[in-house]
Amino acid sequence: MDILPQHARLMRLATVAALAVALTLALAKAIAWWASGSVSLLAGLTDSLLDGAASLLNLAAVHYALRPADNDHRYGHGKAEALAGLGQALFIAASAVLVASHGVARLLDPQPLGAPGLGIAVMLLSLVLTLALLLFQRHVVRLTGSTAIGADSLHYRSDLLLNLSILLALGLASYGWERLDAFFGIAIAFYILWSAISIGRQAAAVLMDKELDPAISAQMHALACAIPGVLGAHDLRTRISGTQWFVQMHIELPNDLSLAEAHRLCDQVETAIRTQYPRAQVLVHADPEEVVKHAT
Repeated sequence: MDILPQHARLMRLATVAALAVALTLALAKAIAWWASGSVSLLAGLTDSLLDGAASLLNLAAVHYALRPADNDHRYGHGKAEALAGLGQALFIAASAVLVASHGVARLLDPQPLGAPGLGIAVMLLSLVLTLALLLFQRHVVRLTGSTAIGADSLHYRSDLLLNLSILLALGLASYGWERLDAFFGIAIAFYILWSAISIGRQAAAVLMDKELDPAISAQMHALACAIPGVLGAHDLRTRISGTQWFVQMHIELPNDLSLAEAHRLCDQVETAIRTQYPRAQVLVHADPEEVVKHAT
């Protein structure tokens, strides 16, 4: 089953949009940080720069993952998305360490902030652009189930909180609470690190062929058993690769069925599952009832 053209177009558009937003915000935050010297703004700038690097990696990974299956990759190239997720996790973790170290240095050597108004304006722009990107990414993930776009969306959700925190820090600093800027920067760094761990765990689950949600597997089993003539189902196995689900199962059939009839029932099971879950590629093996009884 190939990826639908409209889904591929949406995934490519989402990666380009994320890269454009990250680079735009990095430029704006760089100007504001240069004028103010805010640790919180440096945290935002560092995060945006790494967002840009991660989104560029994502762009390349999604382009590769959308390639159709070939003789060397019979299951497609979807796991490139999970590899991109691991790369994003490393980028984000590095940004957290950098921001935290700068925050500690600023606590030990406090300095007044300059041009807080410019910083506040930049953060308001960041909030608007990040929210717009998140809404678009949410739409794309809902339609395609892309692992890479989902990971990108997760760390941009953390960016939304980060931008709100920076805005609050700059507002307090403008009223003489400059020291809070460093504390906010360190707190944001820990949150960024937690986001990196979450993204890494999700990507690792895909690479390690973690099963689909048990509720989905149970529904697939029920769909198979609901086909008239199917006596039962067992050995249901599932995994995810990119936007596709791979499903394998054995169904139990009466002993006296012809090969053609058994094949027809297998096709009906595949169709029932793919109708309910269009992203699923289903492989069904037919077992005679007698063989199943002897095996148990």
